[in-house]
Amino acid sequence: MTRPNALVIRTPEGIEFSLPLAGPFSRMLALAVDLAVIATLGSVLRQVIAPLMFFGEDVAGAVQIVLYFAITILYSVATEWMWRGQTLGKRLLGLRVVDARGLRLEPSQIVVRNLMRALDALPALYLVGGIACVVSRHRQRLGDLAAGTAVVRNEAVAKPDLDRLLGSKYNSLGESRHLVARLRQRVTPEVAGVALEALLRRDRLDPAARLAVFADLAAYFRELVPYPPEIVEQITDEAYVRDVVEILYMSRGKPAHVATV
Repeated sequence: MTRPNALVIRTPEGIEFSLPLAGPFSRMLALAVDLAVIATLGSVLRQVIAPLMFFGEDVAGAVQIVLYFAITILYSVATEWMWRGQTLGKRLLGLRVVDARGLRLEPSQIVVRNLMRALDALPALYLVGGIACVVSRHRQRLGDLAAGTAVVRNEAVAKPDLDRLLGSKYNSLGESRHLVARLRQRVTPEVAGVALEALLRRDRLDPAARLAVFADLAAYFRELVPYPPEIVEQITDEAYVRDVVEILYMSRGKPAHVATV
């Protein structure tokens, strides 16, 4: 059953999951943190451009306005790209920007949503953006609507006993280190969570549903990061998903850093 106030994403392989949407209040708190960071950077900026006062207050003021706007945009774009959809404020509040269709968040989307801040902030205190968040289906401000993004809440998930779940079976996928790194880079935390949940509940599924679920998941992972046929041709769909989950969640017998940002 779909939760209210959630972004429901369905992959081309038929995998469906939902993400809790961030509300206007939590987003404003995150914005307040980010504005405090930007204000601090702005105070440093004023010290840097102080020598421009030699050319007059108007020149120094104009330069300060342009650079302050640039810092605001660059801060948001750089942090959201580097931290996969999070600024410092979003990290502290447990929020994250995602592609509304469940695809990988692209740099162009991050740039568009942040350039639109100037419009969302009108006439003051983000009134336009706040109204858009309240009335839009997925709580999107104008920047999110233009970029095709949404802001969701990161949910704390209880860590399962991975050693018991995964065991000590040989993982042939782990031999190709560059493909392992690619998997960890490309698989989103949400899809990783779906695959882990499928393994946790596999014994509760009837045989036909179990085959279908792992066939869809395996097809998704195979398309996302293709492995050489000689490595994967003898692996069943369920074993393939199990090996991918081990790569995503385990590192030398310890939990890997997945789904943390």
